[in-house]
Amino acid sequence: MKILVALKRVVDYQVRVQVKPDGSGVAIDGVKMSINPFDEIALEEALRIRDAGKAEEVIAVTIGPQQAMQQLDSGLAMGANRGILVKTDKAIQPLTAARVLAQLVEKEQPGLVLLGKQAIDDDCNQTPQMLAALLDRPQATFASKVEIDGQSATVTREVDAGLETLSVDLPAVISTDLRLNTPRFIKLPDIMKAKSKPREVIELDSLGVESGDHLSYTRYEPPAQRQKGEMVADVPALVAALQAKGLI
Repeated sequence: MKILVALKRVVDYQVRVQVKPDGSGVAIDGVKMSINPFDEIALEEALRIRDAGKAEEVIAVTIGPQQAMQQLDSGLAMGANRGILVKTDKAIQPLTAARVLAQLVEKEQPGLVLLGKQAIDDDCNQTPQMLAALLDRPQATFASKVEIDGQSATVTREVDAGLETLSVDLPAVISTDLRLNTPRFIKLPDIMKAKSKPREVIELDSLGVESGDHLSYTRYEPPAQRQKGEMVADVPALVAALQAKGLI
């Protein structure tokens, strides 16, 4: 069985995001870029499934500019067998990403597709569900535990009321949640080994994918600065301050 994992290039979660002065977008020049944390968890789970002997190959896929090869290299250093870069300089919205991944799934025929439940830049949480619909395959989202048994997968998922357990037939699409695992640390020997692993670059236009980018962003603005807190002497003073602000 093959496992296909999608990796998105995002601003590193430890970086304080800055909006461009003209409000046209987020400033990324000179900013550290990394694999989306949820996608990194998806890749780690795919590697664990392979290492347990329940899959033979893990394919890492990313959609983005040539610079996204850095994140693909990181995925290969983690342990993916080979990588595919769908090259484009355009910003990709969820439906287009799902259509691109659907094309690759038809080509590679993986038994399992693992994706992070959402990306930390747009927080859309849409691509896995859209991909499952396009492929007409079973899906399980927000996975906090995944167990593969033959041609089925048992997925424990996090919902508002607690935990829910689903059983889905393979091939399927699964999106991963934060508590599924802790991604492994990449060591220098792994980075060196990754250099010899196969990489494929595919131009997005060559796939003939219909654009699903129906949203336009008119302006970006940073969140309003928090107001300075006020110290009060006692509870009556606190109540009076809240009343003065119209909060109670």
